[in-house]
Amino acid sequence: MIFNSFRLFTLSFLLVLTGITSCKTSGINESVNEQAKSAYLFVYFTGNGPGEEAVHYALSRNGLDYYALNDDKPIVATDAISNTGGVRDPHILRGEDGMFYMVLTDLKTQNGWSNTEIILAKSSDLVTWESSKINLAEVFPEFSDITRAWAPQTIYDEKAGKYMVYFSMLQPGSYDKIYYAYANADFTALESTPKQLFYSPDEKSCIDADIIKKGGQFYMFYKTEGTATKGIRVAVSDSLTDGYVPVEGYVDQTEKAVEGSSVFKMINSNTYILLYDMYIDGEYQFAESTDLKNFTALGAAEISMNFHPRHGTIIPVTEAEATRLLKAFPSKDLPLLVGAANSSVRTQNVKADATDKTIYLPVYPGTSLTDFDPKLLAFPGVQVEQKSGQNFENAPVSYTLSLPDGTTTTYAVEAEIAGNPVLNGYYADPEIIYSNKDQKFYLYPTSDGFDGWSGKYFKTFSSTDLINWKDEGVILDLTKDVSWANRNAWAPCIAERKIDGKYQYFYYFSAAQQIGLAVADDPAGPYKDLGEAFVGEKPEAIKRGGGQIIDPDVFYDPQSGKSYFYWGNGYMAGAELNDDMRSMKEETITEMTPDGTYREGTEVFFRNGKYYFMWSEDDTRSPNYRVRYATADSPLGPLNIPDDNLVIMKDEEQEIYGTGHNSVINVPGTDDWYIVYHRFTRPKGIAMGSPAGFNREVSIDKLTFAEDGSIVPVKPTLQGIEPVSLPR
Repeated sequence: MIFNSFRLFTLSFLLVLTGITSCKTSGINESVNEQAKSAYLFVYFTGNGPGEEAVHYALSRNGLDYYALNDDKPIVATDAISNTGGVRDPHILRGEDGMFYMVLTDLKTQNGWSNTEIILAKSSDLVTWESSKINLAEVFPEFSDITRAWAPQTIYDEKAGKYMVYFSMLQPGSYDKIYYAYANADFTALESTPKQLFYSPDEKSCIDADIIKKGGQFYMFYKTEGTATKGIRVAVSDSLTDGYVPVEGYVDQTEKAVEGSSVFKMINSNTYILLYDMYIDGEYQFAESTDLKNFTALGAAEISMNFHPRHGTIIPVTEAEATRLLKAFPSKDLPLLVGAANSSVRTQNVKADATDKTIYLPVYPGTSLTDFDPKLLAFPGVQVEQKSGQNFENAPVSYTLSLPDGTTTTYAVEAEIAGNPVLNGYYADPEIIYSNKDQKFYLYPTSDGFDGWSGKYFKTFSSTDLINWKDEGVILDLTKDVSWANRNAWAPCIAERKIDGKYQYFYYFSAAQQIGLAVADDPAGPYKDLGEAFVGEKPEAIKRGGGQIIDPDVFYDPQSGKSYFYWGNGYMAGAELNDDMRSMKEETITEMTPDGTYREGTEVFFRNGKYYFMWSEDDTRSPNYRVRYATADSPLGPLNIPDDNLVIMKDEEQEIYGTGHNSVINVPGTDDWYIVYHRFTRPKGIAMGSPAGFNREVSIDKLTFAEDGSIVPVKPTLQGIEPVSLPR
């Protein structure tokens, strides 16, 4: 009786969704073993405009970098599978029975946001599909008054032995709630009237539910919205069909409007990725977790797409499935080589060029390139002729790639020793010292890679040669260790002082646009915050308007034995510190702003009777962020600005941009000097726009001086420096 009321439509079309393994069946026996999965498929639509409400697909090798198939054109003719002429919110599941299931919202928003239909589709091979349209208002009298039915998804119910379809519906005078019903054996209809599965406890709209099973429990991610709440939440239950209890708080890691969350498990990993559509800003954010309750956002530089998705799903696929996808829906300019599995390769900085058919592999110092096997990673569906160790010392090596259509092509693979960046990951505003206590160098950067410079903790790294750095861990966490600020952990500096025969370490840091101070007995901590801001407001002696209270620098004057403190953004302020290093001599506070090029990031050091003052010009989001300098005869000026005072700037030929906010280190007992600075992450940074300003990397290059003491302009390098030896 129910089936007869459906408008059933059967269609064959190529979908390039071969062999999808759904995160929705995590914890359930799957028809394809996890070890067989080697790539990821992203299914999505692209927007609300004409032709954008359609099914699109993209592939990824690592689950983080995606490239559109079919040149980002729709995979199937939308008019053929929908009544409205638009489909949204595509969700795909690999079934327990070897079939594949896709469900979609039948909605064309050009005609308004009301709809009553969803679409069910099934396939045995993800190439030929049969689809059915279900008008919920017509089929189920109880819901004849619904004004919308959104974002259907599917999961296999082990207990029932059936596929459960769940979605949100809205009735007049109420709010969106999540309902479910079981699909019939043919996956062409729903067996019975939908039942309520979940509603938001605050009685606000609840949409875009996404269920994943982990450890015997079901986690439902959903969007709730209204005047008091917004964002993505998660509710947990021991049962698939009832008993969901919301976990406190939100799991999305942004203040921006979000919707369309989906979770997938990384292949052969305990890490889960939550993705959601920041639909107003036209962005997508990924966040990772191992418990599905606590998530950490991945930075913009860690994710890449050559398309703009809306509300989609990511699922693992096998190599054979990916090959079929690529054969059916080839795209121009795909990077056929995407990386290398050899642990000696700096994966963060690999550069693939599909047009030139080249790939650049930066390799850690100390690696032999005379007999080097990069273990190349190809785009899903592409086979690479792997070779044993090759000699990369003098020239690139040619590799042959086999494509799904039976043709071959060659790539030139270049491997090169790259000492820069010196730290793995995203860090900025590096401060460096040599610890006389430990006889090591210590690097204290800003923890970067967080949207809007929103990091909340500081780390330190140690080295004996300036090349190999050991991660010493978090030394100060604003959320745990600081009572007066909990945001914007930026730009620290540090001083080692011997007081009453005992070494102490004074760590000045920016937080919430103020400057704090924490103290430790060892360079790697633990550090104890003083409990209040060291500089909480701009002193009256600083006349310039505007500018933040950030970017501290501390300097020990070897001539007088006194210590000095500098800070500022838009202005340079300086003052003498009291002997306890915990306060300034207020009467010595001086404005020292050199000229209109000054932005921030003061760095002071002493060499051969001269005091050198460095600062950063422009904005850290700008490719032209760079360093200038002046000299003085005393720690508080006045400053003498050379005519040619540029220290370091971008190098477009090497694609090095945003070189700034530096510190300087002198190897004890020598006249060897080095500049430590940050740059845009390479190669992604230059194409990122503003986010490049909070996805930065730390580099070190040699700093040299002319006979008259002037600084010789530094050319930033990819190679970095040779390891230094400390005098015995």
